Amino acid sequence: MKLSNYFLPILKETPSEAKIKSHQLMLRSGMIRQSASGIYSWLPLGFKVLKNIENVVREEQNNAGAIELLMPTIQSSEIWKESGRYDDYGKEMLRIQDRHERDLLYGPTNEELITQIFRDNIKSYKNLPLMLYHIQWKFRDEIRPRFGVMRCREFLMKDTYSFDIDQAAAELSYKKMFLSYLKTFEKLELKAIPMKAETGPIGGDLSHEFIILAETGESEVYLDKNILDIETKNLDYSIESVNGIIEKYSKFYSATDEKHNKDDFNQIKKNDQMHTRGIEIGHIFYFGDKYSKSMNALINNNEGKNINPQMGSYGIGVSRLPAAIIEAKYNDEFMKWPLSITPFKVAILNLGKNGDEADQKSLEFYNLLCNLKLEPLLDDTSDSPSSKFKNFDLIGIPFQIIIGSKLKKDEYEFKEIGKDKKILSKDEIINFLKEAYKIDQ
Repeated sequence: MKLSNYFLPILKETPSEAKIKSHQLMLRSGMIRQSASGIYSWLPLGFKVLKNIENVVREEQNNAGAIELLMPTIQSSEIWKESGRYDDYGKEMLRIQDRHERDLLYGPTNEELITQIFRDNIKSYKNLPLMLYHIQWKFRDEIRPRFGVMRCREFLMKDTYSFDIDQAAAELSYKKMFLSYLKTFEKLELKAIPMKAETGPIGGDLSHEFIILAETGESEVYLDKNILDIETKNLDYSIESVNGIIEKYSKFYSATDEKHNKDDFNQIKKNDQMHTRGIEIGHIFYFGDKYSKSMNALINNNEGKNINPQMGSYGIGVSRLPAAIIEAKYNDEFMKWPLSITPFKVAILNLGKNGDEADQKSLEFYNLLCNLKLEPLLDDTSDSPSSKFKNFDLIGIPFQIIIGSKLKKDEYEFKEIGKDKKILSKDEIINFLKEAYKIDQ
């Protein structure tokens, strides 16, 4: 993409309403714009990051055996009345009527709708276990939206729902999602710490939320530092790996302020105690037959009896993740997106003038990178070099190729954000990028 053909409305000044780093950066770099309180438009740069995160989440859900579908944003009130949550959910639910005066709602979550889909289509234990997921927009009418997309009213969420024959099978599905979340966040270069959590309006008695440490987090967290050293990247979804994952984390103390036990925390060695803040980026629940029973979802088991399947629910705040990643990775000088979700793989900063040697070298390099599927963004504008440097450090594309008129024919300045510049040849840069992005050509 050439910047002259792109829509990237960068702001020179930080908007006064933005109080935390992620909100400031997402506004300044042209990722988002507010359209109403707690409701945002995702502009091209932000939308690319959002879609890339969605793809990472989707890949790991598929690896764990979940099957994707898509449910609507608007739901009938009738299924919520069946579950008993329609009146209990409160003012966070946006309730509307259609022209026939039928009560509808903008879905804040999808337990009822997925249970209806299951109830109408699955009748036998032979179809279990089953995990279904979608990535869809939700609406919760927050009383005080704040912090940009971190706490807004309309948000993009991945939610998975599991259906199993009994509690033992349901807990295995729960553990698969537990591992899936850890692997997903690792691909996003985030260290997510699972912590036992309250179930809230979802219900159930087994629940973990996944927290990344950040000074701006809303949650107060307590943990044993040794939990940060646990590795899960090389684990697969075999029964052995899945069964051991929660036990591995349970060896070390970790809790939000809601679940914090001072006496247990004080059993940790002083040097290993950590009290800080964190951001919730995922939450998983096992709630048994809470919905299948109230909505009369029945399956025939291997003894010929009708039973209510056991269920779980697993959510990731997809549109919250760009802000969470910024909070975890941004410093006062620059932003660097993880390679798995960067909006462009490399930036080319053309410091030449129209038609000169640097301009021609920039265009040739740009065309070569496009052919190699290395997704460059070429700054071919007439902005000053200092303006280009500031803008691209703000945008956070991990690698920059800087092309001016002072270097020899096959010399280019190459910069990885946060590191010193190097002088490299075209082939050296291409080989480096191919290796970084694992492109085989």
